Amino acid sequence: MPVTCVEEGRHLTAAVAGELDHHGARAVMEELDRQIDAAMPRELTLDLKGLTFTDSSGIAVLLRSWRRMGQLQGAMRVVNTPAQAGKVFQAAGLGRIIRFE
Repeated sequence: MPVTCVEEGRHLTAAVAGELDHHGARAVMEELDRQIDAAMPRELTLDLKGLTFTDSSGIAVLLRSWRRMGQLQGAMRVVNTPAQAGKVFQAAGLGRIIRFE
């Protein structure tokens, strides 16, 4: 599961591509943790444009990132969410705590 991160100042953008299922979620979480720890961003943007599939593992990835940013007193937003992933996240109620654009 490729995760490409770009840091600009105190803003970290992480682009996730491929399938985000139980096989790839752990690697994505570990990479996001590493990048967040290194950058200590004020804002994290997760760009899901390249995401082709997700299941409940994607929910766990988003919640873990959201919690980590909360520990840093930072913000998080999710952009370019594909329709299939949007349905999964909406069903879980993530829109109540995470900003989707």
